[in-house]
Amino acid sequence: MTTTPAPPTGGPVSRRSRLALPWSVTRLGFQRQFAYPQAALWGLITNSFFGLLRVAVLLALFGTRPQVAGYTPQDAITYTGLTQAFIMAFSLFGWFDFMRVIHRGEVASDLLRPASLLGFWAAQDAGRALGQLALRGLPMLLIFQVIWGLNWPPGPLAWAQVTLSVLLAWACGFLFRFLVNCAAFWSPDAVGFGRFAWAVLGLGCGFLMPLAFFPEWFRALLAWTPFPGMLNTVVELWVGVTTGGAAWAALGTQLGWTLALLLACQVTLRAGLRRLEVAGG
Repeated sequence: MTTTPAPPTGGPVSRRSRLALPWSVTRLGFQRQFAYPQAALWGLITNSFFGLLRVAVLLALFGTRPQVAGYTPQDAITYTGLTQAFIMAFSLFGWFDFMRVIHRGEVASDLLRPASLLGFWAAQDAGRALGQLALRGLPMLLIFQVIWGLNWPPGPLAWAQVTLSVLLAWACGFLFRFLVNCAAFWSPDAVGFGRFAWAVLGLGCGFLMPLAFFPEWFRALLAWTPFPGMLNTVVELWVGVTTGGAAWAALGTQLGWTLALLLACQVTLRAGLRRLEVAGG
């Protein structure tokens, strides 16, 4: 009697199968953003209105000065357009999805999936971020370009650095948001903790004001946190405030914080799941 040898493991087929679930989750997360186009339209209109107000405030700050802290008035307009464009893609106003799943007990279903819990949520959030960038981010940049004109990265190297920075900013921001949401393993009222974290994020990432406009001591303090890499680094690379070796150093800092937050998420998630099991969840 002859037997058919088992297919080898670890080959191209198995690698494709391991990638199939994350890719499907990312694709569905992207498609879900298009389920309510009217909501996206009104969100874009709202963001545009507040973008106009923010431009007016920043230009008033400049007055007749041609430059403030390395930013020209056109840089400030570009900064505003970028930060408004990335509001939803980077979830700068908050993200409680994983927290709700923990509180409702649905995390048990997530654990049954043939993928790591953190990887599953990262894939889902990547699709959501791409969808929001397409629906609201790119149109926002187009609106700013039509009304004021924007400064754009000057060449292929600058574009490559900006693209890499955007990816790292999303990854770093997602891991921070996921880590904050893990507080739900220990507290039934973790939403308050999350709101405080989003307030700190909005200030520390440079959304409220370019970090270059803040006092030196405050920038030095923020340099010891991951927050600048979640948005401010993207802006400074885009407008050319950070160039040359400083640009690569900024990207290295983003990568370092991303790896540190990844480790923190893995450790915290493992501890949280042990607590969930002890509690009978």
